[in-house]
Amino acid sequence: IDWLVPQTDLKFRMGIQGVTLPNVAGGSAIMDTDAAAVTASYQFNENVALTALWARPLNDNYIGNNSHGSKNYHQNYLDNMDLFALMLPVKLDGFEITPWAMYGVAGKNSLNGYNADDGWGTADGNLNYTLRPYPGISGRDDIGGTSKAYGNMFWAGLPFAITAWDPLNIEVDINYGYVESMGRFDASKNGVAKRGSTERQGWLAKALVEYKLDWGVPGIFGWYGSGDDGNVKNGSERMPSIVPMGNFTSFMGDGNYGWMWVDNSLEYAGTWGIGLQIRDMSFMEDLKHTFRVAYWGGTNSPSMVKYMDSAYAWNDGWGTGASPYLTTNDGLLELNLVNSYQMYENFDVNLELGYIANFMDNDTWKKSNTPSSFQKQDAWKAQLIFAYSF
Repeated sequence: IDWLVPQTDLKFRMGIQGVTLPNVAGGSAIMDTDAAAVTASYQFNENVALTALWARPLNDNYIGNNSHGSKNYHQNYLDNMDLFALMLPVKLDGFEITPWAMYGVAGKNSLNGYNADDGWGTADGNLNYTLRPYPGISGRDDIGGTSKAYGNMFWAGLPFAITAWDPLNIEVDINYGYVESMGRFDASKNGVAKRGSTERQGWLAKALVEYKLDWGVPGIFGWYGSGDDGNVKNGSERMPSIVPMGNFTSFMGDGNYGWMWVDNSLEYAGTWGIGLQIRDMSFMEDLKHTFRVAYWGGTNSPSMVKYMDSAYAWNDGWGTGASPYLTTNDGLLELNLVNSYQMYENFDVNLELGYIANFMDNDTWKKSNTPSSFQKQDAWKAQLIFAYSF
């Protein structure tokens, strides 16, 4: 429901709606999905506006456990997640910036039994891997109890774009996130258990610089995210997220049936990368091409591998996560070629080709708790899409 307060410029939107936190280069690193929400926005003048948000992405997921004989374990008890955000978009001549901050609370049962039937994931994202500390660590899914009813969460961002030097375009996005510890778990390292914290906090910076030409738009992009330091006792140093939708490339992710088979979300937490692209090249009417090459590296400590059940954990939980888990010894080289032909006004044909050269480090991943599980190979895709819009 969209409605306007009479005699004012205050606008409201209520109901299930798309919630995308402010971002520029590389898509939202925090949240881009549908959720039950209420947004209020007010335009002060042509340059400055303010938007307030309340969203509840999770509620009524906990099936309960009455065997404990306590009301604290009944169905839907403390299983809601609530988010409160403020965004201040500022548009000036040749410059745009939108500082924002979001505070959240998550009930201690908000992720217990959360869509467990399909691998603890959803069609939009997997909160167990983007909010909790580590992928594939032995014991991480057996998190102990906590006396806290709700855990605190916080995110902040500073995306800005400079267009004053057109045809030169510059976009920068800086983000920080924190999720409070809600219980501990036993991380197994070569058969020896160590108590790990479920706290997670970290930061991420992304940037894009491109120059518009008559025949296409060449550009360079890159990102850097903080990574795990190898100590499970102090939690994870990767930035947490709700449903991140990274879109620098079109194989690892971009919301278009990319890297993950469960969901289309992609986070850049714990990785760094740099890439070159030429987008929207056109040599024939209605036919465009985009070519990219990007190198992915990791910022996570190689010693984290020793806590993981198997080498497949590098895929952030056996294909149910939102990004590959890369250590400082690992790398991936991704190549994309996207061809788009507008056959009719509302009918497009797209051919996407992608290849990923795998440079995961053998010596590092042989140190997992199941060394025989390590296998690697390159990946490729060819994808034909017919898109009709109406």
